Amino acid sequence: MRKWYHRKRQPPVHVLENCSFAIDPGKLTVLMGMSGCGKSTLAYLLAGYISPDQGTLTIDGAPITGPGPDRITVFQETALWPWMTVMDNVTFGPMALKSLPEAQARSKAEALLIKFGLIDFRDKYPGQLSGGMKRRAELAQALINSPRIMILDEPFRGLDVMTRELMQEYYMGLFEETRLTTLFITSELEEAIFLADRLLVMGGTPSRVVKTVEVDLPHPRTFEVLTGERYLEIKKELMEELYRDEAVAAVVVQ
Repeated sequence: MRKWYHRKRQPPVHVLENCSFAIDPGKLTVLMGMSGCGKSTLAYLLAGYISPDQGTLTIDGAPITGPGPDRITVFQETALWPWMTVMDNVTFGPMALKSLPEAQARSKAEALLIKFGLIDFRDKYPGQLSGGMKRRAELAQALINSPRIMILDEPFRGLDVMTRELMQEYYMGLFEETRLTTLFITSELEEAIFLADRLLVMGGTPSRVVKTVEVDLPHPRTFEVLTGERYLEIKKELMEELYRDEAVAAVVVQ
């Protein structure tokens, strides 16, 4: 797959070249790499917001031709409407798509808010929630649409360290319960290893997937795995790849 960004009165930017990867159903695939390497571009492509200049993205053999309710994306920036309550935010999707009757949408939203520990905040507004609570509300907002694929583009970036770790463990528990096919994008090495079943490393200029690592850490997964020998082996392997790519980038800049 190839992707250029075409800009008015400026040279085009070659973002992706010969970029190929697979996401297995029921697995949590993590895509990582340095800032600016094209990770978010891949998220936009998979979501159907933009199209490749060459190549094809498919789901079960069917080409992706645009956005669809089978793929839900959670970005770093909040997707909650500040003038809506938590309940109205969560039910907005099925109500707008008319995929569920109002009573059924509210019933499903209540079940999700109970699961996410937010039922007592259903009538609150986003400005009254903590950062972690907003992220949980956004997960409920996404899951109510019953997507086939969840795309999370650095969703915990900007949270304080403690809240970020809690959200990582929270999403891991949610994934282990649902086995919802997930592409999780991050530039944080420890986050990537902790979450991943398969880890894709992006590198090069223009970028592509340069390394694939099967992360065979045990489930159910807790932060205790971060002190294990296998975790340290995976981290060493990935750091060598990332440092190699950073050195190549520095040579190109010179």
